[in-house]
Amino acid sequence: MNHPNKILIIDDEVKITEVIKSYLERSGYEVYTAFNGEQSLEAFEKVQPALVILDLMLPDMSGEEICRRLRKQSRVPIIMLTAKIEEPDIIHGLDIGADDYLTKPFSPRQLTARVRALLRRSGPDTVPLANIMSFSKGDLVVDFTRHEVKKGGIAVNLTPNEFKLLATLLKYPKKVFTREELIRLVIGEDFEGYDRIIDTHIKNLRQKIEEDSKNPGYILTVHGVGYRFGGE
Repeated sequence: MNHPNKILIIDDEVKITEVIKSYLERSGYEVYTAFNGEQSLEAFEKVQPALVILDLMLPDMSGEEICRRLRKQSRVPIIMLTAKIEEPDIIHGLDIGADDYLTKPFSPRQLTARVRALLRRSGPDTVPLANIMSFSKGDLVVDFTRHEVKKGGIAVNLTPNEFKLLATLLKYPKKVFTREELIRLVIGEDFEGYDRIIDTHIKNLRQKIEEDSKNPGYILTVHGVGYRFGGE
């Protein structure tokens, strides 16, 4: 459960972090800080913030890598702080899941306004966690913008329902879906056929994206309940 007024700042520049923290605290937010990648992932688990402010240049792990890891478990809004002002860098950051960005130097008042705006419009919905998601060191890559899936670098031809099924499982990491929920989200509210049709789609999807469809690593069966995504 994310707490609506908790914010996590991940930046190794102590002075900048202190300035941002004091501005946000004056606006009523509860602010936590982390100064490197390892700290940030621990703090994220512990704090469960409503929003993350993430510097792209960190000593031990790139901001892009942290962004990817957070996106595999949460749709929390992420604001990137970057000294890179080249458009491809910014587009890449947005593609891997950041919601907004500010280039350094920036005004703390502007950042506070961006935080307020992002928190106002964020909420649980069915948008993907990032435009491009990658699992098992690039073994499975899903590009939501292009509706493209690659397995081991080779494009996989999914049917529209298979793609929707995979996308639905990816949008809520760790959530276990019942067959009824998947039918409603993938096929539609008015479907009145056999509920095991989802099992057929799951079986076909596994044959296309798993190393061994009998021992799946991505689409997991939760016995007596339904299915969930298991990729890392």
